[in-house]
Amino acid sequence: MHDLAVIGAGPYGLSVAAHAAAAGIDVRVFGRVMDSWRHHMPEGMYLKSEPWSSNLSHPGGEHTLGEYAVAHGGFEASHGRPVPVGTFADYGGWFAGRAVPAVDERTVTRLVPEAGGFVLRTGDGEEIRARTVALAVGVLPFREMPDVLAPLPAELCSHSTGHGDLGRFAGTDVTVVGAGQAALETAALLAEAGARPQLVARARRIRWNTLPAPLERPLLTSLRTPHSGLGTGWSTWVWAELPWAVRRLPAATRRRRADTALGPAGAWWLRERYEGRVPELLGHVLRGARVRSDGRVRLELRGPDGTARALDTGHVVAATGFTPDLTRLELLDDSLGHTLRLSPGTSAPELSGAFETSHPGLFVAGLLSAPTFGPAMRFVHGASWAAPRLVAGVRRRLRGRTGAIRVPRPATAPGTGAVSRTGGR
Repeated sequence: MHDLAVIGAGPYGLSVAAHAAAAGIDVRVFGRVMDSWRHHMPEGMYLKSEPWSSNLSHPGGEHTLGEYAVAHGGFEASHGRPVPVGTFADYGGWFAGRAVPAVDERTVTRLVPEAGGFVLRTGDGEEIRARTVALAVGVLPFREMPDVLAPLPAELCSHSTGHGDLGRFAGTDVTVVGAGQAALETAALLAEAGARPQLVARARRIRWNTLPAPLERPLLTSLRTPHSGLGTGWSTWVWAELPWAVRRLPAATRRRRADTALGPAGAWWLRERYEGRVPELLGHVLRGARVRSDGRVRLELRGPDGTARALDTGHVVAATGFTPDLTRLELLDDSLGHTLRLSPGTSAPELSGAFETSHPGLFVAGLLSAPTFGPAMRFVHGASWAAPRLVAGVRRRLRGRTGAIRVPRPATAPGTGAVSRTGGR
């Protein structure tokens, strides 16, 4: 039986595993390394965050994106220089190879609690046991698709995470729904790929982030608008650097802030590629969708003045984000999914200060923790705050178990990782 099983091998899963391995915990990691970054984002996308706030977390501060850039070249990990998503995915694999034990790339299809821990069932039927589990499943299980688009078949309607190559839409009318970075960048990439994109959004205007302030600034300026891993300004600094304080806010305040803090906006470097190239229908609400007799899609819209409008298109891409919702996590056995306490007013689990759910030994990292700890958990930056605290909680839980269990002690050096497709370490 392993001390800890980490389900998910993205930035949060790898960061948790790195901290666990360095603490001497017998950890096993499941999932395809950086899968959503490699296979569910179109070629040509960039990170919105700054390179210095996009590091995976290691307890010694090692294996940063900057170190990877120096070792491999091809890009500059400096302030104000966006990082290609493909490069970031490669960095994640490089990090895993240096800080994480061998990753088992099989999918965990079922998680069942048992006395003293959990049983994990993989897609090929093997059962693995662990005393504690960290769910770091990323965002893909929580894709948000507007109900009004449900009647459309998959070949005519997709989520923005469903495409690695937008070249298939060359010469096609494509309607992108949304007003955040994913919508704006997808629309720009579609235009650059030879498609004819149009953006439809409820928002009445598109918001754009400004050029990042220099890291070196006068003291008074820095005090007025401090830098943080999520941007500048005191409110942003609180979300980025004080997730523990966010957790202590009243539940209603957390929900309200979650709906408004760090809202949809386009990156500063995308603006010139988007404006003037993508037609917009802003302030429009989707009211209906159907397939026409000629195979095209008809969208029924309501404009800002209440006027009805029909829009015909060849394909719809919903860049409508993600909703942390336990009911969408199909791997959870009913004895877990139906019994975990929820954060008030949400469908996400209530968490302790160590990211532990109401079921002892079950921990959560990433998007599912955002309703408790705030918007930092929606970004890579949050992994550096979450990973050490979660692993500290795992160590406390292991000490509290009855029976002959080795209490982990910190290792002298991180393990050298590898990838296993058939199990083992």
